[in-house]
Amino acid sequence: MVSFRDSSVVIIESGRTLIRAGVGLQDLLKAPSIEIQARVGLRRNPGDSANGSFSLKPGESSDNLRPSASSSRASTLPSQPSPSAKVHDYLVGSQLDEALEAGHDIIVSWPFADGDVRDWTQAEALWKYVLFHTLQLKRTQNECPVMLSMPAGLFRDSSERICQIFFERFNVAGFGLLDRPMAQLYAAGQLSGVVVDIGHEITDITPIYDGFIMQNARSSTPVGIRDCQVYLANLLRFNQSVMAAASPPDKLSDPEVTQRFLDDLVKHVWLEGLVRVPSDGQTVDIPEDEGVTDIAAVLVAGKEKAVIETGMKKKLTAKASAAEQARAREIEALDLVTVEFRGHSITLGKERHRFCEPLFDPMLLNGLPVERVDPYEGRILPLQEAVAFSVRQTDVAQRQYIWQGLFINGDLTNHVKGIGAALQSRLAPFILSTPDQATDVQPRSIRVLTVPEYFAEYREKGDGFAAFLGTSIVAKIAFNESHGKNFVSKTDYNEKGPHAILEMSLASL
Repeated sequence: MVSFRDSSVVIIESGRTLIRAGVGLQDLLKAPSIEIQARVGLRRNPGDSANGSFSLKPGESSDNLRPSASSSRASTLPSQPSPSAKVHDYLVGSQLDEALEAGHDIIVSWPFADGDVRDWTQAEALWKYVLFHTLQLKRTQNECPVMLSMPAGLFRDSSERICQIFFERFNVAGFGLLDRPMAQLYAAGQLSGVVVDIGHEITDITPIYDGFIMQNARSSTPVGIRDCQVYLANLLRFNQSVMAAASPPDKLSDPEVTQRFLDDLVKHVWLEGLVRVPSDGQTVDIPEDEGVTDIAAVLVAGKEKAVIETGMKKKLTAKASAAEQARAREIEALDLVTVEFRGHSITLGKERHRFCEPLFDPMLLNGLPVERVDPYEGRILPLQEAVAFSVRQTDVAQRQYIWQGLFINGDLTNHVKGIGAALQSRLAPFILSTPDQATDVQPRSIRVLTVPEYFAEYREKGDGFAAFLGTSIVAKIAFNESHGKNFVSKTDYNEKGPHAILEMSLASL
């Protein structure tokens, strides 16, 4: 059995809208060194239609295209394939960013936005850019194995096609394919749970039991970060400080310019970590410590500076007069924050903490300009109802173990605190709470998972990097396993072809 040096292992996390990658595994697993948007760009030719759509020309094949996903998983992010385009025709990463910033006429596509692969040429262009441009690997001397995580529910032929691309186009030394929700749960050190992955406009919900995804229970709900941004941008229209900056009274206001200002401000606010999510709509109170400092815990968490600053603040507060203390408490109760944005000092209040409300009540978006896949059938379920529905599709005996691993993921969790506790409190009515009705298999509580603090590189990054961490953990085990069969080697591929990927079993880990 082939084994590989940790320093040669490549990790790639392909999400709906982001790709993260890195090369090399150390004893303390490293955070991703590369992060790019999972989009490609194609320069518009004079013959292309204005809306960016293409038609097949005589002799052209549509083999690289896949039909659209179901409405619950489908994305409104553009997918504009060009059957005649080659891999090298597409702009990716910094190339695309620079072209768009320069105002070039570019057709942008998101090949992974539906949770599968919309266009194989575009997908290959993204992976090729990551491997050979950003990671600086050499195709002719590629001794690196690759562990790739993808959204759950890939078609079997998609898995085979991915395997074929990595061996035949990228010449990798070995290849493993991992479901993204499994990677996320592994990062939390669990084998059973329900992974809630909040994306740009779709949230994926995946119940997992004993290391196996419950495929019949997976679901998606079409709410995400995009909806939260639209909602808060509308709320900020009632903030005088915001509107004074967005449309100054001494200038003619353009509604589109004002809306772009609000959208960009909202994105800046949540990315700066200025939002927290109250549990069940209540204000979150940050508990004071009881005067006892656990020095060991402080040092392990790397929070020495924060503890010292808190102590100094308390000393200064103790010396302040009663009137000053009362005023300080009044200001703290208002929860005001001043944001420096585009040359303006903007004061925001508690309305910013309402950012995530559409996740738990999509009806709040009624009347707001939110684009949906057309047609979308049925009522959009609040996140708590969607999660409860998915868990109910599993066997009754499995549910108590699944509820002990509620793991909230996605880029939102890197910057916004309290989502796990907020969802936990809203899920409480969906499990039995009356002790005299309890049975041996009835779940009694819900436990929220987080990435353990002993992963030092991930301590301050949040749970949004869990998929990359979990993929790294699996790669470290799989590519060093001398007896298992958890990846496809070049020998396997030469003997069995792309079908070999279907015979590997990462669940045995």
